[in-house]
Amino acid sequence: MRSLLRRLVGQTGDLDHDEGDESCIYAVGDVHGHADLLHEICARIDADIRKSRPARPVQVFLGDYIDRGPDSRDVIAMLEQRRRTRSMICLLGNHEACLLEFLVNPDVLAQWRQFGGLQTLMSYGLSPSPNPDAAERRALAQQLVRQMPPAHLAFLRSLPICYVHSRYFFVHAGVRPGVALNQQRKEDLLWIRDDFLVSEEDFGKVVVHGHTPVHEAELLRNRINVDTGAYATGRLTCVKLEGPRRTLLMTGNRAARQARHEGSHNG
Repeated sequence: MRSLLRRLVGQTGDLDHDEGDESCIYAVGDVHGHADLLHEICARIDADIRKSRPARPVQVFLGDYIDRGPDSRDVIAMLEQRRRTRSMICLLGNHEACLLEFLVNPDVLAQWRQFGGLQTLMSYGLSPSPNPDAAERRALAQQLVRQMPPAHLAFLRSLPICYVHSRYFFVHAGVRPGVALNQQRKEDLLWIRDDFLVSEEDFGKVVVHGHTPVHEAELLRNRINVDTGAYATGRLTCVKLEGPRRTLLMTGNRAARQARHEGSHNG
């Protein structure tokens, strides 16, 4: 896993766009293999763009598109197609990192299967046993390469680690407190939890992330968490960021509920 992260640094790079307050950003939390929820949240985003007509809409998906749910292949296909026609950034999540490492190190499946890897393999037409041995892991990696459309693999290999905006820092998991944003380790950006979540530090920008499921989106002074556990709750959440304004769009029963938090504290 660590060697993969080092390779990813050179392959993807980090995106840094200073778009100022003219841009309107829609940031979407962890999808985890639920194409129906992705379709619904994208429809809500498109409807909001048509209604509010922002000057520069940008869509940011915060990683973890695969695993846990049944539709990982369909989710990747939808995002890969949607990215072709919109201003859209899809970030790398730790689950996508596991898939990419599995292709070069099949033994990672011993860990990956514990948090949804087998569901992703099945979505591509494979039939893994519940606990594949070393020989089966190698065979499954070879089969996945054959079954996965080249456009899907290219999409996964293109995912950047973060997206930087004048106000916000978008990343999958979070950042290491006490470390400058431009000096963060990729491992922390993809995997960190407690040290980041309990910190009240001003990170220099508001960190927008997923990775750690919460019952309700967290709109805090120093960070915004939009992972509402879609695979378990049916609620996929998007935060719309337009200047200091924060608006939530959601799927499911609470989709009509929107929360706006305005004021200087959104800084």
